[in-house]
Amino acid sequence: SPKDVYTLMYPKMREQKKEKFITLYLDTKNQVLKEEVVSIGSLNASIVHPREVFRAAVIHGAAAIVLTHAHPSGDPTPSEADIKVTRDLIRAGQLLKIDVLDHVITGHPQHDKPHVSLRELGYFYS
Repeated sequence: SPKDVYTLMYPKMREQKKEKFITLYLDTKNQVLKEEVVSIGSLNASIVHPREVFRAAVIHGAAAIVLTHAHPSGDPTPSEADIKVTRDLIRAGQLLKIDVLDHVITGHPQHDKPHVSLRELGYFYS
């Protein structure tokens, strides 16, 4: 669940000054096989390419992935770039038959919403 992703990732991301884009690689039972930093960006941007995301998924035999990153500002509201990269990665995953289960953006626990799930916001489609 998005809350599980937040609980797992927030302690690792809370003091970050730059965006770190992390992928969780999952087995067929949605257990984490591996966690990998795919990209480190600037204060408010991260460049992510499907090649980097799915290379490790193939190597580790992942059945699915969860995307996650933190907004150093503490506000987890997705940017247009977050939405675009999510949709690009969903399409790439469809070609490889590796499900992208969610993209969870973490913010600060004192924010109205400490995390946001792009799936729950309706950005995933069939």
